[in-house]
Amino acid sequence: MDRITSMRVFVRATGAGSLSAAARHLGMSPAMATKHVNALEARLGVKLFHRTTRRLSLTEAGSDYLEACQRILPEIDEAEAAATSQRIKATGLLRMNVPLSFGTRFIAPLIPEFSHRHPEVKVELGLSDAQLDLIAGSWDLAIRIGRLAASPLQSRRLGDSEMLVCASADYLDQRGVPRQVGDLAQHNCLSYTLSARQDSQHWAFGSQGELRVPVNGDLVANNGDALLAAAVAGQGIIYQPHFIVGEAVDRGELVALELDEPVVELGGIHVLYPPDRRPPAKVRVMIDYLVEAFANTPP
Repeated sequence: MDRITSMRVFVRATGAGSLSAAARHLGMSPAMATKHVNALEARLGVKLFHRTTRRLSLTEAGSDYLEACQRILPEIDEAEAAATSQRIKATGLLRMNVPLSFGTRFIAPLIPEFSHRHPEVKVELGLSDAQLDLIAGSWDLAIRIGRLAASPLQSRRLGDSEMLVCASADYLDQRGVPRQVGDLAQHNCLSYTLSARQDSQHWAFGSQGELRVPVNGDLVANNGDALLAAAVAGQGIIYQPHFIVGEAVDRGELVALELDEPVVELGGIHVLYPPDRRPPAKVRVMIDYLVEAFANTPP
């Protein structure tokens, strides 16, 4: 028997004077109410009631237990109400794990408006390019870019971002403009170490990454902004998402190169969250807000 329900039956029966009255109030049969009290007495090893055909009266042990139940049950109700309110009302700490460059450019600028809309939610923004474990790290949600691995996590797609091969005009003037992916072997290619699609020796081309092209370079980094700064300064060629290099291309600091093979498909930008049939309101409102924001202003 459920111990909390048994305690509620006991308290209600004490106030109503009978198990049948307690059963009516709690929406159960008199026989079930009796089973709950019997289960309590068996667990405790004492009699809680003196029972007659007309009325119940508390034993000394029952009187002591009633006092404890009257203290404990309201605390349980309060705890349940607090937990329920978090599913209904957006409140509490929301922990988000976001890639560094993407988070700095596209997530951090959205937080002020979110906080204005939901003042009772405090946001903790964890900026890291490492693929941290959402559940083990107690993150409420995460932004992931690329193809999603199979996992129990739930996801919503926020948008797309294409890959671009770029270099500064000064670099291209000095070293020449590559026209084919095979030409990259003759250039200084600056690689991103956390990508499954490129490393210091190969870059993937073709929509599914089926073509692995040999490359070489004098800089590798675990952050796209570091590679961007080096490329803008003329150090070499980079192969990065549009959300990192797009503004530099628009400003003329980098030139987007057209090669003979298509760039790899990045796989999309997603928000991930733990598998919860009814996630807390703070998670739901943030997901809805991000979907709205990226629908209006794609990265």
